[in-house]
Amino acid sequence: MSNLASIRHLIIDMDGVLWEGDRPLPGLVGFFATLRRLNITFVLATNNASQTPEQYIAKCARMGVEISRDEILSSAQATALYLSQQSSNGARVFALGEDGVRNALTERGFSLCNLYEVNAQYVVCGMDRGLSWDKLATATLNIRAGAKFIGTNPDTTLPTERGITHGNGAILAALQTATGVAPTLIGKPEPIMYQQAMARLGGTTGDTWALGDRLETDILGAIRAGIRSILVMSGIATPEQLAASDYQPDIVLPGILELTAELNRA
Repeated sequence: MSNLASIRHLIIDMDGVLWEGDRPLPGLVGFFATLRRLNITFVLATNNASQTPEQYIAKCARMGVEISRDEILSSAQATALYLSQQSSNGARVFALGEDGVRNALTERGFSLCNLYEVNAQYVVCGMDRGLSWDKLATATLNIRAGAKFIGTNPDTTLPTERGITHGNGAILAALQTATGVAPTLIGKPEPIMYQQAMARLGGTTGDTWALGDRLETDILGAIRAGIRSILVMSGIATPEQLAASDYQPDIVLPGILELTAELNRA
């Protein structure tokens, strides 16, 4: 694995790579200590849009890791940045999502619609553990009225400490079924988040790698962005899926504990 020596920047997924729910995966503290020591800069780029950067900073701190706001890029932030480049300031958005989505949009100057207001220019859908009939109805009405349908990420499942549960992709599927409109996707496997992360890091396709646990998002997104990738088997991907996949990561490891050892050897 001598090609690991080329890593100068790392774009790291969170769920299934660093932790399961609120349980850190083995080797978390040592992994970040190694990145700091080797001067490998990184962005934690997650498809999970539910939390704010401050909440991720606090979560990492509870697990013994210090990170800065600039080292976090959620699909909510990526979506808000993308939309700010597509629309005028103050555009109206109906948001399905938690603090991560709502805060990211308001920080970029968007105006959030309330339930049953049917005047949104965009409907943005991120993971929402407070999902209700009324929220789905408002989103459906706005999309049918012409609002552009945006999905923060397509993840159909989410690894938690209780096991694998449904993800944002399941909500997108419900809205697509109700409206006949497919969402524009911002998160992985679309290359947008990786491109935003590389721009933040000042990296190139030659010195930036991606680290993830999902073939269909993390690894495919890296391929579409033109960067190399590492798959860890601590989250969603299974050996059977890996063997059957038409696209492959550059390196496969059990988890970040083993990646730390390889980085030290490289």
